[in-house]
Amino acid sequence: MDSVLTKLIVLYKMKWKLRGLLKTFSRRKVVDTTQDSTLARVLTTLDLTALGIGSTLGVGVYVLAGSVAKNLAGPAVTISFAIAAVASMFAGLCYAEFGARVPRAGSAYVYSYVTMGEFVAFLMGWTLILEYIIGSASVVRALSTYVDVLFNDSMKNSFESAMPINVNILSSYPDFFALGVTLIFSVALAFGAKESSTVNNIFTLVNLSVVLFVIIAGSLKSDINNWKTKPGCTADSCENGDGGFVPYGVQGIISGAAMCFYGFIGFDCVATTGEEAKNPQRSIPIAIVASLTIVFLAYFGVSVVLTTVLPYYEQNPNSPFPHMFNVIGWDWAKYFVTAGAISGLCARVPLVPFLPGISILINIYLMMTLDKQTWIQFSVWIVIGLGIYFLYGMWHSNIGKKKSPESSDDDKNRVDFSHVT
Repeated sequence: MDSVLTKLIVLYKMKWKLRGLLKTFSRRKVVDTTQDSTLARVLTTLDLTALGIGSTLGVGVYVLAGSVAKNLAGPAVTISFAIAAVASMFAGLCYAEFGARVPRAGSAYVYSYVTMGEFVAFLMGWTLILEYIIGSASVVRALSTYVDVLFNDSMKNSFESAMPINVNILSSYPDFFALGVTLIFSVALAFGAKESSTVNNIFTLVNLSVVLFVIIAGSLKSDINNWKTKPGCTADSCENGDGGFVPYGVQGIISGAAMCFYGFIGFDCVATTGEEAKNPQRSIPIAIVASLTIVFLAYFGVSVVLTTVLPYYEQNPNSPFPHMFNVIGWDWAKYFVTAGAISGLCARVPLVPFLPGISILINIYLMMTLDKQTWIQFSVWIVIGLGIYFLYGMWHSNIGKKKSPESSDDDKNRVDFSHVT
């Protein structure tokens, strides 16, 4: 009898501990939308649109299109970008809805904290750190590759000779140029929103001008027959697909779309400007949709040009534009394109909740096409984050140290999401 009673007591204590843990996980942040921002509201809709374009239109245009065309989708990279654009647009509309309802800095982290609680918010913030680390590193590395092409790979050859790195998962040499560029732009951002916004607008204009030049100049040398050609294959294998418009089949298009989706990452930074925009409820939704539309048109245009000027299996996945202009005899154009690559570095919604649901399904499907190594690396990152949360984060949460407001005066300033579910 005593043992049964002891077990019941233990179970009762465990129940309350679990209830307390769940309560900790679900602690929500209360956003007072009437509180004045401590940041200067200086950004217009045009500034936010330029910010979205500048943050998104970079590595996808100057590297991703050629890489996906050669290795995954062939000329059907145009369809891959279209699928990725649709998925991004749905996600962008969700961001626009949140940005209008929660006009505060913080993007997906704050949105998760307000609607789903502390634990989900921590995971969201942790994955955003990973996103920006990978995004920044890949963009500056792409820029370094483009600049190095202008000097016949002199940086690569020198660093590989002096400081080679013989590790399969790492680069073959330390890229100090990319590190320097990262530090320079970190300093530029530290000057403030208005100053960095003006510089971003200039670089975005240069970037779009270069993309337009590539599309117009490339169309003069385009040949639609390059969508019909077949690579040379041996009797045993055909590494570059079967040729034609869809050389790698439907699976290649979907795999390409998952990769192309990465090219649209960056528009979410618009949502982080809620405390710096003059009219965030109006400007953020317009800027997100406008920037995604312009970016898709740019990706689609350069994909068509790349695959009609050269067959997909002749693309250079590391620097497709300089390679294309070298092949057609326009060596001078690669300097103009590199200027664009440098510039690319710098720089309320209907149908709720149906659009968020569609966005979730599309993005989950694209995620399922990622390879095993990507999932392993992501899982390791999440495990590290969980360790940080359980050992430190949940015990030092600012929300947990405060008492939840219970008065009706406080409740009227809370952001209401009850009608969305």
